Amino acid sequence: MPIMTPHQPAANSPDPNPLIPGLPDDVAELCLVHLPYPYQALARSVSSSWNRVLRDPNFLLSRISLSLSLPYLFVFAFHKSTSRIQWQALDPRSGRWFVLPPMPCPKSASPPAFACASMPRQGKLFVLGGMRSDTESPMRTAVVYHASTNKWSTLSPMRNPRAFFAAGVVGEGGGRIVVAGGSGPDLSSSTAAVECYDPTEDAWREAAGMGGKGMVMYDSAVVRGRMYVTEGWTWPFMFTPRGAAYDAEGDKWREMGAGMREGWTGMSVVVGERLFVISEHGDHQLKVYYPDEDDWRYVAGDRFPCEEVHKPFAATAVEDGEGLEGVIYVVGSGLRVGVGRVRIGEDSEFCVQWQVVAAPKAFQDLSPCNCQVLYA
Repeated sequence: MPIMTPHQPAANSPDPNPLIPGLPDDVAELCLVHLPYPYQALARSVSSSWNRVLRDPNFLLSRISLSLSLPYLFVFAFHKSTSRIQWQALDPRSGRWFVLPPMPCPKSASPPAFACASMPRQGKLFVLGGMRSDTESPMRTAVVYHASTNKWSTLSPMRNPRAFFAAGVVGEGGGRIVVAGGSGPDLSSSTAAVECYDPTEDAWREAAGMGGKGMVMYDSAVVRGRMYVTEGWTWPFMFTPRGAAYDAEGDKWREMGAGMREGWTGMSVVVGERLFVISEHGDHQLKVYYPDEDDWRYVAGDRFPCEEVHKPFAATAVEDGEGLEGVIYVVGSGLRVGVGRVRIGEDSEFCVQWQVVAAPKAFQDLSPCNCQVLYA
């Protein structure tokens, strides 16, 4: 069964450059579709015909249609001493790391100032905004990584330069990116401006502003079509943080519930449309938010492996099968990864089991500032 439309040789004549000698090209393409993502970059160097097939936009669609795409953890890291940016990706099944091509951005870019968002099932990773450390000026950057081609592309720049802001994918089918708040042209103040990106048109449009004074993002999450943004607690908890929720369908902002705002004391992940937080202090306990009660509860099970995974943290999650609600990834210093498997117990309460994926010694000087899961 053909997966893509290969080059067809003239009738009754063999293809002088077959993908795999002795096989029809449609069968050879099916073989390449089964090639695991970490090996695709190497396979592109085999021949120009292999490179053509592996870079075809239909290649990823073929893997998705055959349920061959698997979740990989993509980590936005930087060297502590030089701030040089490095994107790494982890195959959670084998523990193997591999490097992505360099991201198009100025050498002087400050890694923590960027915001990231992803469309996991489409294999797309977006990096937005940021700040030049040499001039301390926010940027309008918008680039996307395509897992299907292992390449970065430049998108239309944002309407407003911004740094240290919130970004999330919202809308039906997760088809739009919303960016909100952050530091505007003047780094000493925050912006209330909000804008929305439509990937089908490669265009940004203005969205409803946050109202009043904007927020420099501490954390954000998208749950059930709403984007929640919080300034978060900062040690030693000397003031009450602000929080807001964006309704993408109605293009409106509202106040965040008091319970959600008060209990949001760490980095968030979303599993099965439920909001979890890895507490920033102490033993970094995992807790889950109950919207009907506007309250948080600690999750039972293992204690977070804080002796092995150290701050700074970057976190993300992916839904999983086999009776699990999902898997949480917490990337720490040196790119050690805490993997938390979340399930619902017999008492209908959540429970987590943690394990640690070690990182190569070469990563000991790397710090994470974001991570995302893509299917590839």
